[in-house]
Amino acid sequence: MPTTDLDTELAAERSHLTESRAALRRMRDRAESLFATGDKVAGDSYTAEQLGRHMARRVKELADDPDTPLFFGRLDIDDSAYHVGRRHVTDDAGEPMVLDWRAPLSRSFYRASVRDPQGVAVRRRFGFVKGELTSFEDEHLDRGEELGTSSRILTAEIERPRVGPMRDIVATIQPEQDELVRADLADSICVQGAPGTGKTAVGLHRAAYLLYLHRERLRKSKVLIVGPNTAFLSYISAVLPTLGEVEVLQSTLDELVGRAPIRATDTDAAKTIKHDVRMAEVLSRALWSRITRPTEPIMVSDGSYRWRIDVEPLRRIVDEARREGLPYSVGRERVRARVVGLLQRQSEYRTGNSPSESWLRRMSRIAQVTEFLESVWPAVTPESLVAGVLTEPPTDLLTEEEREAIRWVKPPKTVKSAKFSAADLLLIDEAAGLLERETSFGHVVVDEAQDLSPMQARAIARRSEHGSITLLGDLAQGTAPWATTDWRDILGHLGKPDAAVVPLTVGFRVPEVVVRLANRLLPALGVNVPAAVSLRADGDLAVVPVAEPADLDAVTMAELTAALVHEGSVAVIAADAAVDRLRAHLDAAGIKHATPDDVDAGARVTVVPATLVKGLEYDHVIVHEPADIVAAEPKGLNRLYVVLTRAVTRLSVLHAKPLPEALTLA
Repeated sequence: MPTTDLDTELAAERSHLTESRAALRRMRDRAESLFATGDKVAGDSYTAEQLGRHMARRVKELADDPDTPLFFGRLDIDDSAYHVGRRHVTDDAGEPMVLDWRAPLSRSFYRASVRDPQGVAVRRRFGFVKGELTSFEDEHLDRGEELGTSSRILTAEIERPRVGPMRDIVATIQPEQDELVRADLADSICVQGAPGTGKTAVGLHRAAYLLYLHRERLRKSKVLIVGPNTAFLSYISAVLPTLGEVEVLQSTLDELVGRAPIRATDTDAAKTIKHDVRMAEVLSRALWSRITRPTEPIMVSDGSYRWRIDVEPLRRIVDEARREGLPYSVGRERVRARVVGLLQRQSEYRTGNSPSESWLRRMSRIAQVTEFLESVWPAVTPESLVAGVLTEPPTDLLTEEEREAIRWVKPPKTVKSAKFSAADLLLIDEAAGLLERETSFGHVVVDEAQDLSPMQARAIARRSEHGSITLLGDLAQGTAPWATTDWRDILGHLGKPDAAVVPLTVGFRVPEVVVRLANRLLPALGVNVPAAVSLRADGDLAVVPVAEPADLDAVTMAELTAALVHEGSVAVIAADAAVDRLRAHLDAAGIKHATPDDVDAGARVTVVPATLVKGLEYDHVIVHEPADIVAAEPKGLNRLYVVLTRAVTRLSVLHAKPLPEALTLA
């Protein structure tokens, strides 16, 4: 394109951006106006409240960040131009100025190719610097011109330095990612993603896409994002709001099952047993064994009348409720209702009148009925069931050694005084699921799922019984003692055994030189996953031996100072035991730094314990003493694999001790 035409086109696109931002502002102003006057136009208080909530949500969805491009691409189809962006923007007449990236037409921005142009003559990508449109790049698909991953703008966006929370990837979604993002709501999918393949982004963008396509349905049943820790949730927290989605629940698994405070710590042996799927059967048997068959009739005095229910009808009621497979508490209330029903029929037969609602309530609570229930189907709480199992673990299913490992050394005097551990809360959640049905979300996204234990998976299964899931993880990054080595195992515990397992092996984030180093560890990790590959030919790797162990911290500080010359975020990742010492060095040097949970602190430097780095990314990663990271836990090599693959531009590995043998093998 001649320079003058290029300038004219660029000016026109900038003008469209300015007009689109003004239109979005007017859309937000109208929403704010309706929010302010909703109570005056609504017919009643309930309608006013609902309208207020809707408009408040709408105002949030229409928020504009001037540093974030409002659109990032354009499609020329049949002599019409369609700008593709993060949300739908219309002019005052309702005509689209920017198409939401999730709209059906926008699919062609990600899927169109020379082989299958989908009606697209030209696909345009825009380059931005802090929200200002600086350049564009055209692919003339109608002429057989396609840039693919050699696109300069696409590459620049992928490699852009990152500080703070995770960014969305709507401008760079690749065709294989887009296929997963736009999968049907009914489909449960497991994404086996090598480092840097964008699996987390795929899961978040799928959630955003499903909310766009099934807005009302998922607004009622909700979407849940489950992350491995609060640091990870802080890191991803800005992605969905950037895409206009502000009503998605994000939680760690511990928060999800947190029915009681954590006031105890388990031994490693006890923790492993409590995460074992056998504990589900232990609790189930302990609960249902409390039900007994009736041995005495019920005699109820009702004024001048006396009602009697013989043993056989009572046994039939209990047996039928058992066969119906209801949750325990629901079955108990079913028995109560049927007993009262028999009393009601006797009353109607003798008096010729239908009893009142107050009579039915009185009969359901009368001592004889309540005592009968307690004798054959006693009331149970989740906490009391678990307390009973841990006070005297059952002899079946568990070995004597396992029973002793989980047995409370000093049983509490009451359930209220019991001190539960984090693993106990999983047992309590399992018990609660036996008593009552858990509310099911419409869709659940689970990241770092390779570390789910069977009992953790069951907790998620109860919350996705009537919905679908997107499971995200990498078997090579499994660091928990119970980490799965086969996705089919964990999918079975999640209640989605037929979910498709889709591999993502091509990385766009981690440079090839870093991926090659990390791939050396794969043969020693005990999992069958394909080696990752990267399209990033840039990136730097430095493996720096330190002669004297006492000098390692000083070398780390020097490496950190050198890293700050470059753009982007810097992370010092070390074994957990070294973190406080390294943070003290930074404080003494006056270098501002943050914790993984504090991604909005504005600091470029973060000191991260190796156990909390999973799922996070930094431009420059400094790994402090890999041998200590490996030695800190049984799956230390898997942890090191995670640590090495957090770098998206430069990686420095500093060591005074010998590197793990698996890492030195060529």
